[in-house]
Amino acid sequence: MTIQELYEKAIALGIRLDPRGEAEVRAELERAKKDYDEMKEADRAWFDMASLTNPYSDSRILYGDPGREVKRVLAGIDMEVGEVLLADRLRDRGRPIDLIISHHPEGRAMANLYDVMGMQAGILLKYGVPINVAEDIMDERIKEVERRLMPVNHTRAVDAARLLDIPIMCVHTPTDNAVTDFLQRRFDEKAPRCVSDVLDIIKEIPEYKNSMAEGAPPKIVCGSGRRKAGKVFVDMTGGTGGSKKAFEKLSTAGVGTVVGMHISEDHRKEAEKHHVNVVIAGHISSDNLGVNLVFDKVLPNGVEVVATSGFRRVVRT
Repeated sequence: MTIQELYEKAIALGIRLDPRGEAEVRAELERAKKDYDEMKEADRAWFDMASLTNPYSDSRILYGDPGREVKRVLAGIDMEVGEVLLADRLRDRGRPIDLIISHHPEGRAMANLYDVMGMQAGILLKYGVPINVAEDIMDERIKEVERRLMPVNHTRAVDAARLLDIPIMCVHTPTDNAVTDFLQRRFDEKAPRCVSDVLDIIKEIPEYKNSMAEGAPPKIVCGSGRRKAGKVFVDMTGGTGGSKKAFEKLSTAGVGTVVGMHISEDHRKEAEKHHVNVVIAGHISSDNLGVNLVFDKVLPNGVEVVATSGFRRVVRT
């Protein structure tokens, strides 16, 4: 398998599992093509051509020959300068790394993380929030995240990989789509009665068991185990946390429990204000689940995965 083949398979899987539905994602790609066609020639030099086939700005091949054959990858949740140096040390010790795979974005994928957040409006629509309301509350949050990213030195890990000539890529939203789809299907099938049942379902999954053993269990952070779960909404994709105003709209739309990776205190207080139960499954554990699900689908048996930076490989048959 080449780097390009791996990348294309991961993006295709992300599109297939996108909670908005594949048709909406295809329409987004068509809009990107239209924008490019109407663009002035002078502006095209700065256009990200990958956006014509990949709707996820936070997932990119960041450095390396796309045609390079991949036999061994170094994979982790956060692959920064230290992990790039680790790849170089492994090479010196007779375990050459063909590709570094980071879950969290680096390089230009980090700089443009905010751009993927627009998908959250489409997800809210699916759960009963009118699209004009969803887009309005997300617009403010997207601008906030964009401003926060402006001063970030986002090229450090990619610069290190380039100097050491080690290919690097990041796969963020496709893996988040995978964990969202996996958990939402499970909750829909099992129809948990109480919030404690939601927690029990999460604890059955190997990645969360691993996290519990390492001292980071899933927790109820808003509501109580005895409360009725109601409609369960898995909120784990779309770049980063959405608008805290969404909790009021979700409550009105009939959502009783939100299952997420993480939550700020301001968001938690807003959920409490609007009587929405919140279960935090765990950030790194949920990322582990998403990455494992994607690897199961896109990596052939012959590719060795060297796990680091919070990642534990769990293979599902």
